[in-house]
Amino acid sequence: MATRRGTHVVTGARRRLGALLAVLVAALGLVLGGATAASAHATLEGTDPARGSVVAAAPGAVTLTFSEGVSLAADSVRVLDPQGKAVDDGKPEHVDGRSATARVALRSGLGNGTYTVAWRAVSEDSHPVGGAFTFSIGAPSDTSVNAAAVQGAEAQGAVAFAYGTARTVAYVAFALLAGAAAFVLVVWPGGTAVRGVQRLLMTGWVALLLSTVAVLLLRGPYERGTGLGQSFDLSLVRATLDERIGTALAARLLLLAAAGVFLSLLVGQLGTPQPKPAAPEPADDPEDEEEAELRRLERAAAEAPQRDARLGLGLAGLALALALTATWVGADHSAVGIQVALALPLAAVHLLAMAGWLGGLAVLVVGLRHGLPAAAVDRFSKLALWLVSALVATGVYQSWRGLGSWSALVDTSYGRLLLIKVGCVAAMLGVAWISRAWTARLRTADESAGAPQEARADESAAVGAGESAAAESGAAESGAAGGGDPARAAQLARQRALRDRARGERGAAGSPARAGLRRSVVVETSVAVLVLVVTTMLTNSPPGRVAQAVAAAPAAPAAGAPAAPGRTEELKLPYDTGGRTPNAKGTATVTVEPVATGPNQVTLKLADSTGQPAEVLELELAFTLPDRDLGPLPVTLQPQGTGSWTGTAQLPLNGMWVVSVTVRSSDIDQVTATRQLKVGP
Repeated sequence: MATRRGTHVVTGARRRLGALLAVLVAALGLVLGGATAASAHATLEGTDPARGSVVAAAPGAVTLTFSEGVSLAADSVRVLDPQGKAVDDGKPEHVDGRSATARVALRSGLGNGTYTVAWRAVSEDSHPVGGAFTFSIGAPSDTSVNAAAVQGAEAQGAVAFAYGTARTVAYVAFALLAGAAAFVLVVWPGGTAVRGVQRLLMTGWVALLLSTVAVLLLRGPYERGTGLGQSFDLSLVRATLDERIGTALAARLLLLAAAGVFLSLLVGQLGTPQPKPAAPEPADDPEDEEEAELRRLERAAAEAPQRDARLGLGLAGLALALALTATWVGADHSAVGIQVALALPLAAVHLLAMAGWLGGLAVLVVGLRHGLPAAAVDRFSKLALWLVSALVATGVYQSWRGLGSWSALVDTSYGRLLLIKVGCVAAMLGVAWISRAWTARLRTADESAGAPQEARADESAAVGAGESAAAESGAAESGAAGGGDPARAAQLARQRALRDRARGERGAAGSPARAGLRRSVVVETSVAVLVLVVTTMLTNSPPGRVAQAVAAAPAAPAAGAPAAPGRTEELKLPYDTGGRTPNAKGTATVTVEPVATGPNQVTLKLADSTGQPAEVLELELAFTLPDRDLGPLPVTLQPQGTGSWTGTAQLPLNGMWVVSVTVRSSDIDQVTATRQLKVGP
């Protein structure tokens, strides 16, 4: 009978999971099928003077226009003359208060030549963006500006790794803190008295506090591309606090102080053992029924303080969790782009559902080793189904909002990370189904063991006197066996203690169903942590909508004056990424015209080993002038058909340039090929 019931539960869980996945696929098809392009990451849309242009007279200011609002610092926009000297006033500002613009005034009396504009800002979703471009007054000229030192928004490698690690730890710690607290409030109030559960709560709180401080200190170097040595620069910390993400981090630290008080109340109120009321005796006459009703009311009155404490702590914990969630969703992709009013609350629900599931799994692992009742496991199983449903529903919406089209799934890093996350979530659902099956078996096993336990209790009451007599007889026999030897008596006592401890450990380990559930929950928790790592990488990547919008943007305009006549140079760069795909090996052909200072038209074609046009996952083209420590100057490539791209390269100086082509044929196979190109006489 027990096996039949367990099979029925597993079959029902399989059907519910199949229905849930069918709804997910249908919803995903509907939302992605009607998606259109949009923007949610700051990109440079226009400049005045235009990029690569030649103006007749010196402008009074340089103006940048972005796709969304940006935060500006004192060095967000710098303008350098051909000798590398700053010619701006060092006071960038928004034009007419519009946050999507930046303008810096220029000094008067600027001479002719090529000027470099280097910009760096922080977009509304807290990501640093940056770049550089040139314009010329009168006519293009040579310039000594080290573009590698002034352009780009990439953080230093060690800083980027430490910053990403701290963000991941913060996500995991929040899930552990909020999820564990919710578990003991809703599912297992007695768990607050378990030392292992208390350790989980304290670990989550401490880890979230330390990771938040680390993110606050690393944010400045991460934005400005400096090293770890600048982490304790108080000026950078103060600049971070003036930004949206800095405000969110400061608020999170204040909320964590309140969370510390909440944890002390939680453990103090629920962690104190409560006296168990006596079981009601069966009533045979009206007077006994009245007495039983009186005892029931007394029990209700005795349990009221505990119930009220759980309610108050639950409301306070929910308020704290929502406030902590706002410190994430208010400073990431959800705060910008389309449908912000809807995206913010759904992102908060997504984060809370993740925390409830992952943190609950962690407590479940501990609780299964400390006598967690099967009824509590069943309650969490039902709660987890609702949490997963909320997680999937809000995740589908966020995916649509971030992607915008089917092609972004494979054409952008955001889409590829999202596919990895979907795969991990699918694995979690599979393991969760196994966990639900073990839960059904655990409930069946406990129900089957209930009657024998009651019988044993009655039997023990009946033979209590006999056991006392046997104990006295055993003691006498032990004394006789030991012959009055204290050493022998101590040995027998140690043996009995070991036997009692082994019996206790077997009781803690529980039935095979409890052990199987514990193993599956450990696997489920491990996959959930991997999902959080991928989620952190997603928040640090530009959404697919943005990546495609940037790729579809027109190339930088050429100089206002026609390019001087020159020659056409064709460079062939063989490459081999070491992969096994057809596009892993071939030849990159770079055509440059007119091979002179100023704007040059560049065509890049890729052919595989058979000579056929090749497509790759990622392709980059850059020019570097080592003798003058200039570059690399990246070229924005526009696709012109299979295996063909075009762009404009601004080469400000004559000399022996190095042309580098970086080809990535798969997620792990990449190579950079280089050739020299002489510009000028």
